[in-house]
Amino acid sequence: MSDFSWNLPYAWPRKPLLAQNVVATSQPLAAQAGLRMLAAGGNAVDAIVATAITLTLVEPVSNGIGSDAYAILWDGKAMHGLNASGRSPAAWTPEFFSGQAQMPARGWNSVTVPGCVSAWGLLSERFGKLPFERLFEPAIGYGRDGFLVSPTIAKQWANQVAELREQPGFAQAFMPQGRAPRAGERFRFPEHAATLERIAATRGDAFYRGELAQRIAAHSKQHGGAMTASDLAAHASDWVAPLRIDSRGYTLHELPPNGQGIVALIALGILQHFDLASHPVDGPDSLHLQIEAVKLAFADAWRYVGDLDHMDVPPQQLLEPEYLRRRARLIDLKRAQDFGPGSPPKGGTVYLTAADASGMMISYIQSNYMGFGSGVVVPETGISLQNRGATFVLRPGHPNCVGPRKRPYQTIIPGFVTRAGVPVMSFGVMGGTMQPQGHAQVMVRIADYGQNPQAACDGPRFRFVQGLDVSVEDGFPAASIEELLRRGHRIVTVDDYNQFGSAQLIWKLDGGYFAASDPRRDGQAVGF
Repeated sequence: MSDFSWNLPYAWPRKPLLAQNVVATSQPLAAQAGLRMLAAGGNAVDAIVATAITLTLVEPVSNGIGSDAYAILWDGKAMHGLNASGRSPAAWTPEFFSGQAQMPARGWNSVTVPGCVSAWGLLSERFGKLPFERLFEPAIGYGRDGFLVSPTIAKQWANQVAELREQPGFAQAFMPQGRAPRAGERFRFPEHAATLERIAATRGDAFYRGELAQRIAAHSKQHGGAMTASDLAAHASDWVAPLRIDSRGYTLHELPPNGQGIVALIALGILQHFDLASHPVDGPDSLHLQIEAVKLAFADAWRYVGDLDHMDVPPQQLLEPEYLRRRARLIDLKRAQDFGPGSPPKGGTVYLTAADASGMMISYIQSNYMGFGSGVVVPETGISLQNRGATFVLRPGHPNCVGPRKRPYQTIIPGFVTRAGVPVMSFGVMGGTMQPQGHAQVMVRIADYGQNPQAACDGPRFRFVQGLDVSVEDGFPAASIEELLRRGHRIVTVDDYNQFGSAQLIWKLDGGYFAASDPRRDGQAVGF
C-alpha cells in the first residue's frame, strides 16, 4: 500500500478514481475512447493511442493530426522511451531566415515535420493488442457525427480566432458559420475523419509517403513554405533511454533532449540539498527554494538544450551530482535572484496516461505547441499543423540554432516515477514552460510532503516566467506571497489559458491504480 496521506486539503478537490484499468486525460470523450479499447480487451497502449487520436478531434485547440508526441512506457518488465518529435525541413538553413529577428511563430515556416502519426503506429505495432484500425473508431465517429463543444474548449477556441483566421486553411476548418463554435454547439469535421481513415488503412504511410504527404507538400509550396514531400518521407521517430534522478526515495524519469524534461531533473537534483520537509507546505521558504531551483534549471536548459545531436554539453553532465551541489549553493534563502547558466563539466498541449491490470503503464504527451499551432490547416484533410519551429533560435553557435533536418527545443514532456526499480506513477503537467516546473512541484508535494496524487494535482502552483518574474495561483497563503515579494520576487500575471498547466496522474496501488485528473480543465479519469 502507499504511504501518502489520503486527505484532500484544497478548495477544489476532484475525487480520484480507483480501478484496475484506467485512462486519464484533459477531455472526457477522449478518455472514454481509451476506456472503450480496454473494455474490448485492449491494453494500456491501445487505450492511449485511441485517446490520442480522439484528442486531435475533440480538443483541437491544443493538438491535431499534425502534432508531435513523446511517450514513456512500462511494459510490465522494462521501461521504454519514444521521441516522436519531427525535424525541420532541409531548406531551413540559418540563411533561410536571414534578416529576421526571431523565428516565425505562425504560418508554414513555423512548421516542422509532425511526428504523432508515427507514434501511434510505432506504439501499436510494438506493444498493442487490438487491430490498428480499431483504435480510430471513436475519433472517426466524432468527426462524422460531431461532438458537443464544452465551455472550456469553446473559450480557448474563440480566443485564438483573431490571430489565426487569416492563416491558410484555418477559417475553412475551424470557423464554421464564420466564427468559433459556441459552448454546447455540435462541431462536425468529416474531412478529419476521412484522413484518419487513410492513416488507419496505411498504418500512417499515407501521411509520410502517400497521398496525404503530397497534399501537405503542395499546400506548403502554394503558401511559401519550405517543407517538401522528401522532408515528410525522411521522418523517423526514435526509441530512447530516459534520463533519471533520485528524489527522496523516488526516481523521476524524463526523456532526454530535445525535450525540456531535464529541467525537472535539474530542479529536483538541486532541491535534494535542502530539507524542504522542514518548511511548511506552501510556506514562503518552501516556495522560494522551489522557485530558485527552477530558475537555475531553466538557465541551463535555455543555454545548453537542443537537438541531442547538436548539444555541446551531454545531458548527463547537467545532472552530475557535484555540479548540482555547486548550483544549489547559489541559492540565497532570503532573496530572489536572476541566474545565468552554469559551467557544467564537459563529458497548447494534451497529456494522457493509461494503465491496465497486467501492469502496463504509459505516459504520453501530444501537442501543437501554441494552441492550434501554426494556424495552418491543409484543405479538405483536417490536418492542422504544429508550430514547433518557433522554438528554434537564430543565434549562431547555439545548440538550438535553426538548421536543416534538426529537432527544435521542445516543451512537451511525459514523466514517469519508479521506486527501487518498480513503477510507481505515470504523470504529466501540460502547459508550455509550466511542464517541467509542474513536474517538480508535483514531485515535491508527493515526496517531501506526503500528499496523494490528487492533492498534489489540486494544490496551488507557481510558474517561473523570466528574470525575477513569477506567477502564482490563487490558493497560496497571503503571508507566503507577501514574503516572496519582500525577498524580491516580482509577482506577475501571464495571459495564457495554460498558465498553471493541467495534470493527469496514475499511481500504482496493490491490485490496481489511483488515477487523478486536474480540475483546472475538462479532464477526466475513467476506468473499471
